[in-house]
Order: sequence, then structure tokens, then C-alpha cells
Amino acid sequence: MKDSDDQRPAAPDPSCPPWALREYAVLADGERGAVLDPRGRIVWLCAPRWHDDAVFSALIGGAGHFTVEPADPWHVWGGSYEEGTLIRVSRWVTTDCVIECREALAMPARTDRLVLLRRMRVARGEARLCLDLDPRPGFGDGRMRGPRREHGVWTAEGRGLRMRLAGAPAAVWRAGAGLCGEFRLREGESHDLVFELAEGEETEPLDADALWRATEEEWRRALPDCSRLAAPRDARHAYAVLRGLTSVSGGMVAAATTSLPERADGGRNYDYRFTWLRDQCYAGLAVAAHGPHPLVDDAVRFVAERILEDGDKVRPAYTVDGRPVGGERSLRLPGYPGGTDHIGNDAGAQFQLDTFGEALQLFAAAATHDRLTEDAERAAAVAVDVVERHWLTPDAGLWELEDRWWTHSRLSVVCGLRRMATVLSGQEARRCAALADTVARETRRRCLAPDGRWRRAADDDGPEAALLVPLARGCALGDDDGAATRAYVESRLAEDGYLFRFEHPGTPLGDAEGAFLLCGFAMALACHRLGDRVGAFRWFERTRAACGPPGLFAEEYDVGQRQLRGNLPQAFVHAMMLECAVRLAGESALP
Repeated sequence: MKDSDDQRPAAPDPSCPPWALREYAVLADGERGAVLDPRGRIVWLCAPRWHDDAVFSALIGGAGHFTVEPADPWHVWGGSYEEGTLIRVSRWVTTDCVIECREALAMPARTDRLVLLRRMRVARGEARLCLDLDPRPGFGDGRMRGPRREHGVWTAEGRGLRMRLAGAPAAVWRAGAGLCGEFRLREGESHDLVFELAEGEETEPLDADALWRATEEEWRRALPDCSRLAAPRDARHAYAVLRGLTSVSGGMVAAATTSLPERADGGRNYDYRFTWLRDQCYAGLAVAAHGPHPLVDDAVRFVAERILEDGDKVRPAYTVDGRPVGGERSLRLPGYPGGTDHIGNDAGAQFQLDTFGEALQLFAAAATHDRLTEDAERAAAVAVDVVERHWLTPDAGLWELEDRWWTHSRLSVVCGLRRMATVLSGQEARRCAALADTVARETRRRCLAPDGRWRRAADDDGPEAALLVPLARGCALGDDDGAATRAYVESRLAEDGYLFRFEHPGTPLGDAEGAFLLCGFAMALACHRLGDRVGAFRWFERTRAACGPPGLFAEEYDVGQRQLRGNLPQAFVHAMMLECAVRLAGESALP
């Protein structure tokens, strides 16, 4: 039951106008993510976990935000992440002072409790800062109830969540609008705010110093040294993003957001707050190329559990705790400009054959590092069984389109089977090798064009950038098919150094959708695999330039307007960027 005053949808929050996507930063702790606009407003946060309802939903036109910003409106802003972390330091410069705000979601994280840390410091001059905290559970529909202040800590409750805020004892709770307050700080002074949301009543002190120390230590432990990689700082940032998106369950969400448009009013606005097994495999393979780091184990565990549990009925996407994803539905919100307000995702019910191919490649990579668990080995056998039964069946493919005989899906399973054949022994190895040959032979018959390149599908002669992914993994089935395919894709799908997925008949590149950054990095890897080192670095450098000031990639890039499109941060783009940084530096631990 909703509260009686919650019957109407919340109006858009006028205090949090939207920005171009490139301006937003993201804080994440593995269990949820907070989206931060450049002026210091947290405009998106789901609680207690990724797939739960938003408490701050101003990003898509709902109510709810958490603002810390200078009172002086005449200021400019910027900021950066501390290297190897998702700890963000926002910076404002006014006419009289320079202010910094260090912020993070505290780690190690719990699934039922989040803690948001914000530490303000004046680097020069004297500053007056404003606080505005308005939690609205249920995507803006609900309000926190029963606010009270005890020993300087504010508490309130709503929709099964309990809030605490330390550090603002003089703030005022406004009916229907949350907390507001001011802080005056002199040069060199700092002030902490600690915001907690939990499913139960918490009694642990909100000790800012202790929480910051634990968070810093967790980030130090989480990331490996990337100094020998190409673009080492960006590579380490990509690793931090992947860590921040990965739950204690092992599941990694595709992105922190929902409904951010791929194209204004284009109807492609999806909820990415779920774990796509394929994306998880991409991330696991990228990290495994660098070494046997914990994110490899996370990916192997989560993917193996899903395959063992669901077998033939494996879904492309799950919640991070392994549950099915609900179908798409709309909220009563305006959405981000040009987008909508969908939650849930219909892709959760599709059959995507390439998922099994990517899983087999992941398991083989784990075996290379002696990280193939017994469960994963059993899951690999199940995956081979599924491929054996269904490889002739049309599927939705990488791009989740209509069911067809997609070439990429077959090449993916060929690559996975061949990789597994090299790490197994005996009858199972022979079975993988024989099945790979069978799939490869029929795929060549149906999908190889007379000029030696791969068709998009058995019934589609067009170019397809997804075909670069198996090529990048070393899955060429002939002497020249890889080079011919790479050249054809570049000739038809490249524009100004960026790469599109495929052609939309009758529509120029860039009009139907943006360039796909995953594809640009896949092209870099394909060039590297074919021995074109200059081309590989050209594609790598051009594609990695397609991010905003916080260094985050979305799914697409509008080449003409130089804007990010779609949800962010897009995990599989960061994963492919990391793999490029490893392989182009000659540091890969995988073939």
C-alpha cells in the first residue's frame, strides 16, 4: 500500500536540471551506484541494490537528490577520480575561494546497507556551502517519515529503508522536502557528511575517519598494478569501474543507470542495472588477459552458477543476486530528455547462443590461470551440451535482435569450444574439438561470402562489427577470412575513426544510432591480432577519446555532436578498453 499522499507521481525536480551525459560521474561500491552531476548533486541512487527502486531519481525526471554546493552561484566546477578508485574529488572555484568535496560510496559494502561519504574542504579563502538532502524512495513517489535528530544524527524511515545522516545537526527538516542547511568553512578546514540507507536499524557509529580508512584500504586491495599497460592510468580507471560494478555475488551490472537514450526520441531506452552473462564474460576475459585477479574468479563463479542452475533455459541477463529480470515497464516520469523511464528488460527472456560461447572462452581462460573450479568445469560441460543441442537454432544474437542464424553467434561458440579443447583432456577435449569443427564447417557453408569475408547472417550479406570480436579472440576459420572481414567492416561502418555496429537500410551512419565504442575497441584488437600495430593503436586512441571529463564510457558515441549516448558507465566498453591496454602493451597472459 502507498501512503495516502503518494498517489500522484512526483514532479520533476527543478533544482536538478539535466546535463549532457559526458558531464556525469559515478560512485559505486559493487552493490549500487550513485550518479553525480558536475555541480555537486547526486541525482541517481538505487537502494539497497542496483535493481531496486531509486531513492534519488532526478536524473530521469523524478524527485530526490542530495546536493552539496557553494552558496555563491558564480562558480565553475571540475573534478577527478583518485587514481585506481571510484573516489571522486569535486572542485569548485568561486570569486573568493576554492572548495573540494571528496566523495565515495563506502567499502567494503553490504548488500542491505549503503553509506555515502562526502568530505568538504576549503583549499583557499572562506566558503559557504549549501546542503539539500531529499530522499524519495520508490522512484520519487515516496517520502521519508518520522524525521528526528538524536545526538546530532538525523534519522527517518520510508518504504522499508531507514536513513541516518551525520554531520548536519543544525540542518532543518522541511515538511515534504527533506533537510536543508549551511556550512561555513575557513581555509584549511574540512567537514564530513555521512549518509546511510539500510533495510534494518543500524547502531554502528557513523565514524567518517574510520569509514574513509576502510574505503581507501579496500580500493588499494582491489586493483592490480597497471603501470606496464598501454594508457596505464586509463586502464586502471577501467579496472576500477569494473570493480565498482561487481557485486559480492560476483554479478557485474551492465551499467548503473536506466533509460538514458541511445538516440533522442529513438525508442531505444533500456534498463541496464542487471548482469548480462556475455558482458560478464567480456570483463572476465579482459582481466584474465592481465592476470589471475579476483574479478576473474567473480565472473567464473557467477556465470557457472547460472549455467548449472538453468542449463538450456539460461537467460541473457539476471539481477546481481541471480534472479530473473522482470519484463520492461514504464514509470510515470518524464525521463531523461529524449528518453523515457523504463525499468526491467525484455532481453531477460531471449535465447542468445553466443552467451555459451563466451562462457566457454571465460572458463578456458580461468583454466589457463589454474582458476577453473569444479563447478565451472561442470558448467562448461553443460554449456557444451547446450551448444550441441541448439547451435542450429536461430537466436537473438549479441545485439538482441530478431531470431536469425547470426554468424557472430556461431563463431563465438567455435572459439569457445576450441579454447576448451586445449585445456581439457580425454573424451571431453575430443568432444569439444569435434563439435567446433562441425559448427565451423556449417557456418562456413552458410555464412562465408564468395570474396572470403563473413556475412552478417546466413541470410544477410551486410557488414557486422560484432564479427570483429571472435576475430580479436583469434577465431579465424581460414587463411584470409579475418583480414577480409576486418577490411570490409572498416570500409562500410567506419566514420571519422569510430565504428558503427551495422547498417540501417536507407539511413546514413550516425542518423539511426551512434558509433558503438565496444566495436571500436574490438577493431583495435582485431588489427593487433592481424599484425597491424599502427592500426591497432590508431583505433585504440581514437575510441578511448570518446569519454567525458570523468573518463566514463557510455555505450554509444555521437560522432557529429561529440556526445555520449546511452547508459553509463557501460561495463563491456570499459572491459574491452582494458583488454586493449593489456594486449597492445604485449602483456597478455592469454593466447
